[in-house]
Amino acid sequence: MSIDWDRRTCARKGHVTYAPDDPRLRLRLHAETALGEVWRCLRCGDFVLGEPHGSGPAAEAPLVPRGKVLRDLFILRFLSIERAVRGVFIVLVAVAVWKFSNSQDAVRRLFNQNLDVFRPVFKHFHYDLDHSPVVGSIQKAFGYKHSTLLLVAALLLAYALIELVEAVGLWYAKRWAEYLTVVATAAFLPLEIYELTEKVSYLKIATLVLNILAVLYIAVAKRLFGLRGGRRAFEEERQSASLLEVEESAGVMV
Repeated sequence: MSIDWDRRTCARKGHVTYAPDDPRLRLRLHAETALGEVWRCLRCGDFVLGEPHGSGPAAEAPLVPRGKVLRDLFILRFLSIERAVRGVFIVLVAVAVWKFSNSQDAVRRLFNQNLDVFRPVFKHFHYDLDHSPVVGSIQKAFGYKHSTLLLVAALLLAYALIELVEAVGLWYAKRWAEYLTVVATAAFLPLEIYELTEKVSYLKIATLVLNILAVLYIAVAKRLFGLRGGRRAFEEERQSASLLEVEESAGVMV
C-alpha cells in the first residue's frame, strides 16, 4: 500500500494555501462556492475553504515539501531519532566509565566479594565463573590505568557528540548533516565488521545493516559527492517539488 505523504502531512500539520498575483494561476487555484471562496492547497492539491495563507508573485510562494521530499524527510527523521538514542546511550556509558575510573579499587573489591558469593551457585549449574569470558573482560578492565579510562570516557563523549550533532542536523534536513552522517558512519563500518568477526550477535548485524543502508540511501537519494548530478540536480529536484508548487497545483506546464 502506497502512502500519500502529501495528505498525511496536511492531516497532521494543516493545509498551505497561496494566492499568486498572476491572474491565470490565481483563477486555477481559486474557486467560489456556496460556503465561500476556496483555495487549492500547495501540498496536497485539495481545495480549502477560507482566505489564503499568503499572496504575491508565484516565484515567492512558500517552499512546501511535497511527495518524495516528504518521504525523504520522514526517513531522515527516523535516522535522526536513532542517532539521538545512540548518542544518549553512549553518554551514559562514558559517565559510567568516568565514575568507574574514580572508584576503581572499590568497584574491584565489591566485584570480587560478589564473585565469591555467586561462584558456588554457578558451579551448581556447571558454569565456571573463573573461566567466563565476561568475568575475564571485567577483571581485565580493573587493570586499566586511571588515565586510560579517562581517555576512553573522553573518546566516548566525542563520539556521542558527533551522534547528537548528526541527530539535530538530520531532523532539520541540513545538507551538512547528511555529509557528516555518511562520512562518520562509513568510517566506523570497518570497526563494526571487525567486531562481528570477534563475536556475532543479532544486534551487531542489525546495526551494521542499518548503517550500511543509511550510508547508501543518504548518499544516493541526496546526491552527495556528485552522485546522480550532485548538488545542482538535487536543488533542481527540490525546486520542482517545492518552489514551483503553484504551477504544479494549477496544472501549468513549465
